[in-house]
Amino acid sequence: MLTVGIVVYPGFQPFGSAVGTVFEIANIYGDRPIYDIVLASSGGGLVRCSQGFSVDTVCIRDRAFDTLIVLGDHLCEPAPTDLVDYLRDAPQHVRRITSVCTGAFLLAAAGLLDGRRATTHWQFARDLADRYPNVAVEEDRIFITDGAIWTAAGMSAGIDLALALVEKDCGTDIAKGVARKLVLYHRRGGGQSQFSTLLELDAKSDRIQTALTHARNNLKADLSVEILAGVGGLSPRQFTRVFREETGVTPAKAIERLRVEAARLMLETTRHPIEIVARENGFGDRERMRQAFLRAFGQSPQTIQRAAGERELV
Repeated sequence: MLTVGIVVYPGFQPFGSAVGTVFEIANIYGDRPIYDIVLASSGGGLVRCSQGFSVDTVCIRDRAFDTLIVLGDHLCEPAPTDLVDYLRDAPQHVRRITSVCTGAFLLAAAGLLDGRRATTHWQFARDLADRYPNVAVEEDRIFITDGAIWTAAGMSAGIDLALALVEKDCGTDIAKGVARKLVLYHRRGGGQSQFSTLLELDAKSDRIQTALTHARNNLKADLSVEILAGVGGLSPRQFTRVFREETGVTPAKAIERLRVEAARLMLETTRHPIEIVARENGFGDRERMRQAFLRAFGQSPQTIQRAAGERELV
């Protein structure tokens, strides 16, 4: 059985501990229990979280672990020195060490991220890079794997990381079963942006939000102003005016952003040829997609796809 230690310290954010549910459900889908899930801290006993209640933990030095998941907190407070000291030596006896949200700061303080790629919550990414210049911080990633060290972005990204760990240990079928049980998409790829175009556009009215949701679910289809206006129950002229008032961009620009977001994820998480990625995301041909990528990212689809392939080999 693989022992997963969920590592907490005073002030930790309890939402992060939801990662344990992923391993709990994996035990149900396996032929036999796969994971032993343990809450651990530097000294054991009760540890108070950011919401004011306490959880009972074991002393981290009293157990052997296959995987450690270091949770984060809201304020990025310094962690107990003895916990950082433990983490510094942990790679000698722990197969995988991971962090969620600002837990990356503990790994960095222990020197585990030196010379590695890492991520954290977007709000703290610049601070992580400034405090620890030897860490290659990628602030717009859901999670990053660099050897035996995994780091995830803000809180909910820990679920994506946990699903990826289960997939690595148990295979795709069990990971998909866990995701379905939790009413989740299989999992977001680690290369996916922490930001969502739908959230950034921040439509105020149901009509514009309905049109945007239709567009996101039908990127391959005709998404002209006339089509979207019909979905939103407005005339094309009204739709264009209201859309720009609510989102700050034109419908055409918003659709392009949705398409490049989906196409980038497809490039980073699949091995489909660029022509197929372009077609499946409504660009029509690779040149139109290339131009859109240069506008959005300053890089071509080929460059992004090549970088994703190189990361898989690390």
